[in-house]
Amino acid sequence: MTGREMVPHGALLTLPVAQMRSVFEPADVERKLAKLPQREYENLRTTYEHMLERGPHRFQVKPSGVPDMRGLYDLLPNFTEVLDDVKRHVALSQDCRDGLEITPTLLLGVPGIGKTHFAKQLAQLLGTGMSLVPMSSMTAGWLLSGSSSQWKGARPGKVFEALVDGAYANPIIVVDEIDKASGDAQYDPLGALYSLLEHDTAACFTDEFADIPIDASQVIWITTANDPRGIPEPILNRMNVFEIQAPNPEQARVIALNLYKSIRSEHDWGKHFRDLPSPDVLDALAAMPPREMRRALMTGFGNARIAKREDLTADHLPKPEQGKSRIGFVH
Repeated sequence: MTGREMVPHGALLTLPVAQMRSVFEPADVERKLAKLPQREYENLRTTYEHMLERGPHRFQVKPSGVPDMRGLYDLLPNFTEVLDDVKRHVALSQDCRDGLEITPTLLLGVPGIGKTHFAKQLAQLLGTGMSLVPMSSMTAGWLLSGSSSQWKGARPGKVFEALVDGAYANPIIVVDEIDKASGDAQYDPLGALYSLLEHDTAACFTDEFADIPIDASQVIWITTANDPRGIPEPILNRMNVFEIQAPNPEQARVIALNLYKSIRSEHDWGKHFRDLPSPDVLDALAAMPPREMRRALMTGFGNARIAKREDLTADHLPKPEQGKSRIGFVH
């Protein structure tokens, strides 16, 4: 194994250390390819050829030390407990050859409080990639594990794609709204997770389409849900469960302030606006779920620009819809 250092994308921390890890055996692919009939299974043939062309080695990255995570604690103040858990896992893997292992994580909470945003920030923190698997809109059991190549329209699953098409042996895979997964008696959308969430069995995970063992043991699993009752107990028992509360008013103001500064700095047009928002803007934003804050700010910036104002005010933000209850709250 060769070691090297690489610069993480959007990093705010210690430079990650990357070593190379093989995620499949080329000899397995060559044997499967040699047995394919000459004029059949063109998609499968293309997949095998793509695997051999790309090769089996992927980056396995981790921070070279425990990073300064103060920025994330500020950005995600209602995720303190989860960030503490991540810091513990990073501390265990520092100054050694071991890869970074994070126990599969379930984030429980109402919609719109930033669960998926947390996963994106974690990917940036660790310097790895991220794939999103939205279970609420998918009913087929092959979403994670692929579908048999004998079926029309068959294709690999999301785990195979993340490891074979991606650059990392330890990407973050987010199974979003895992409690919304649905299927029939024949196809269980969550069936693959019984082996994927266990380190030993994940090391030889076989996608049904490619029928090639893949090393998925280094994948970092983040799942999100609104209600744990929709998750099978054996899967629930394989994860660390964190209940994410909606931010309190003070935390919401911190989130809004950081979001204002982030959007302003990411765009060239941000130079037309003041460095900090006014208190009335923060008050208005703090009343919204975090998911809605970005949309409201983009609308507000646009309205302020049309009005040729450099100071964003609460009047520039979209007005709450009358009679519309906040998602996730019962009245």
